[in-house]
Amino acid sequence: MPSACTRTPVLWGEGGVLGQGPSRGHGFPPQAAWLGINIFLFTYYFLFFDRDERYFYTRAILGSALAWARASAKCLNFNSMLILLPVCRNLLSFLRGTCSCCRRTLRKQLDHNLTFHKLVAYALALLTAVHTIAHLFNLERYNHGQQATDGSLPAVLSKMHLQGGDKWLNPIHSNQTTVEYVAFTTIPGLTGVIITLALILMVTSSTEFIRRNYFEVFWYTHHLFLIYFAGLVIHGIAGLVRGQTEESMEEVHPHHCAQYLTHKDEDCSHNCCKDPEFGSIPAESWKWVLAPLILYAFERILRVWRARQKVVVTKVVMHPARVLELQMQKKGFRMEVGQYIFVNCPAISLLEWHPFTLTSAPEEDFFSIHIRAAGDWTERLIDTFQQQKTEMPRIEVDGPFGTASEDVFQYEVAMLVGAGIGVTPFASILKSVWYKFQQADQTLKTKKIYFYWLCRDTGAFAWFNDLLASLEQKMAESGKADFLTYRLFLTGWDTSIANNVALRFDTATDTVTGLRHKTIFGRPMWNSEFAAVAAAHPRSVVGVFLCGPGALAKSLQKSCHQHSSLDPRKVKFYFNKENF
Repeated sequence: MPSACTRTPVLWGEGGVLGQGPSRGHGFPPQAAWLGINIFLFTYYFLFFDRDERYFYTRAILGSALAWARASAKCLNFNSMLILLPVCRNLLSFLRGTCSCCRRTLRKQLDHNLTFHKLVAYALALLTAVHTIAHLFNLERYNHGQQATDGSLPAVLSKMHLQGGDKWLNPIHSNQTTVEYVAFTTIPGLTGVIITLALILMVTSSTEFIRRNYFEVFWYTHHLFLIYFAGLVIHGIAGLVRGQTEESMEEVHPHHCAQYLTHKDEDCSHNCCKDPEFGSIPAESWKWVLAPLILYAFERILRVWRARQKVVVTKVVMHPARVLELQMQKKGFRMEVGQYIFVNCPAISLLEWHPFTLTSAPEEDFFSIHIRAAGDWTERLIDTFQQQKTEMPRIEVDGPFGTASEDVFQYEVAMLVGAGIGVTPFASILKSVWYKFQQADQTLKTKKIYFYWLCRDTGAFAWFNDLLASLEQKMAESGKADFLTYRLFLTGWDTSIANNVALRFDTATDTVTGLRHKTIFGRPMWNSEFAAVAAAHPRSVVGVFLCGPGALAKSLQKSCHQHSSLDPRKVKFYFNKENF
């Protein structure tokens, strides 16, 4: 699986980030509002269809399954309206820009896009199960009502189609019709089966195991969303579920006239002698999803247009540990630190786009990415550039797109934590810092950066050493040697490395990296690190930025919560994690 950063992926192909503030004092989360709206919609429409007189006769056949089916349908429409919005990358980048002057906590809500996308997807799966089960009960009860001959109200209502016209209430008009026949031959039944299968494939192929080991399966099955929305729009057009019309309600209200349907005299002359008339519930799904679909269509058109703009690969560098660096230029391309792009190589696949964090600085006249061999696509890309003889393989680029790392210079103190190739977004940040010192930039708000890099093998350090060495030198020349404190942690080593380090322990530079700061063997003690930062900056707002795995994210998030002060005048730690 391709990645510019060692992380727990959330939705590959639709990039984003995860950001979170301290556990104390953050605002009302949008997830709570979403949950509240879902509960309101389900409760309101459940009670509506369970009590409204227009569906008195429908409930006589179906019972409470009607309310379960209709309430879940409303929530399905609501969540289908939302599911595409978190993956509209250009929309999110635009909103981040317009919110740049807003409170930090408000901007951070946009960084929960993929978490919210997953939450809505799980809700769709649950609601689909409720809706399907309820309609299976409905079909069974429709079938039972059609076959009943006991003169009960459901039996009488089920035979009203024999009178001709549009008076039918039960869509099953034959005793030979089965539930399976209705499910696979009617528009609602067939589209329901297709929608459910598409949703099952999308959800199951989105598991972490599939994304990590069979990314192409995830990528292609996720495009079944086109079938899902097409089926959703036409699902209700047949109008199989019906209710009594308003005109019929005025003439023969069920509260007064229902009893006469089962005991009607041949010479009946009072007001309730007329049979009730029924009308279909109009299809509404298209009203819910039309605007998001149009917005997403424009999003995809914009992506295609930008992807077709020419990209020139100016330099290819193969670093140790099979890390490929591509330096590129594209007309009109402008970036900020910490942003990412989507990359496509038509020679490998015309449809697959993969996200990579930019490792260049905005001050440079090119943009670059570092690609680690971590799956079929990245392996083939690296092999393609290694084997190319004369003509450079064509690369298409979409982006850049914003992440929480853009806000790094908004903090007085920043803690940057990278694991393995997860150092890439911080390469961009540290390069930009170098340029700001080079240009004597007086607008730099950040006063201190703590940088932590965790690697399993020594080879991973190699390509980043030059940048750290130049930063050390430049900051020393500028009289700000204390601006950057970095710690390199080697989490995997053998006895030969340990013996070599022990023999050269007293040297001025590190044996592993050649830098002034010595490599630490093992993992960081995060409580100690956070306590030290809190003690050094007792009244600062500290931004904690991670590009790494989920287990490390949980540990850092816990430390942020533990070391953030209750006193608003004292230290606060804000956690930000990149996710793709």
